[in-house]
Amino acid sequence: MKSAAPMKPKPSALVRRYQAALRRYLESGPASSLAPAARLGRQAIARGLETLELALVHEQALIAQALPARSSARDRIMRRAGKFFAEAILPMEATHRAAQEAAARLTRLNRALSRRTRDLAASNRTLKQEIAWRHVVEETLRRSERQSRRLLEQSRRLQEQLRLLSRQVLSAQEEERKRISRELHDVIAQTLTGINVRLAALKTEAAVNTGHLARSISTTQRLVEKSVDVVHRFARELRPAMLDDLGLIPTLHSFMKRFTKDTGIRVSLTAFAGIEKLSIAKRTVLFRIAQEALANVARHAGASRVEASIRRLPQAVRLQIRDNGKSFAVERVRRSRKSQRLGLLGMRERAEMVGGSLSVESSPGRGTTVVARIPFRRGGREPARP
Repeated sequence: MKSAAPMKPKPSALVRRYQAALRRYLESGPASSLAPAARLGRQAIARGLETLELALVHEQALIAQALPARSSARDRIMRRAGKFFAEAILPMEATHRAAQEAAARLTRLNRALSRRTRDLAASNRTLKQEIAWRHVVEETLRRSERQSRRLLEQSRRLQEQLRLLSRQVLSAQEEERKRISRELHDVIAQTLTGINVRLAALKTEAAVNTGHLARSISTTQRLVEKSVDVVHRFARELRPAMLDDLGLIPTLHSFMKRFTKDTGIRVSLTAFAGIEKLSIAKRTVLFRIAQEALANVARHAGASRVEASIRRLPQAVRLQIRDNGKSFAVERVRRSRKSQRLGLLGMRERAEMVGGSLSVESSPGRGTTVVARIPFRRGGREPARP
């Protein structure tokens, strides 16, 4: 069983003051002031006394005053002492009221806290719902991202297929040019040569006839010779036989010589002999790029000089064609839909057909430079002939 908490010892000074104040109050009569009682009550609160402890102090002071008195005076002393004690405990009662008010405020705060807790619980439930909804949205976004990646991959495959188709078109175009060139050279040119031989025979046979017939035959002979030249030139433009028979360097020299004669633009060429060891496919690509680049110079550059070079790199061959003509906006032309863009695209596609690359630089005062890089090997072997 727990023992009761020991009561605080009563300060002797406070007891003596209380007894003295009570004695003076009792001796002064009914008109005496109760202010000392209130003051003693505040002092008791300051010392930390409770109401019961102050009552014990009052009891001791009352006993000290009532016992010596006569029996008839004790009731009066008890009543007046009661008033004195009631005045003394008023500050404690006020303190108790403040405590009760604080307790009431604490109760209200607890109620408000309970409401806040309920509100927070509701907010927490709402937050959980929002989190769940966010997870759903994130999963939807992830599915959308996966779908976007699939679409992007499909687009990449379609682009690759389109590029492959473009290369196939270029290869088919090259094959068609070779076929037409062969037909022009082997059939039409031979036919015209036969006609020229027959006309020469007629000229000999008609020597005994009139001079008019001989002149007509000579005129016809010259027309046939001109036609043969035109056919040969046409065949060379479609597919130079020199490229297959003699190699890239003689073909470029011949083409650039005719280019200078036709346009008045001087062209210089430097190359290394090892270029002829490349496959016919790569040599054809280099020739077509040079042909298209010079055609662009003649059409657009307004240049007076072109420098062409074929140099050996550690793992590739570099074809560079530089002119001193006007510059142009490379990116703008590349994004346009005009034929000039098709020329750049055709050169780039031809270079990429054999695993190479092509770049174009153009700046005011420095003209335009076309650079094609073709690797010696692609996948360990030369690509098939186009």
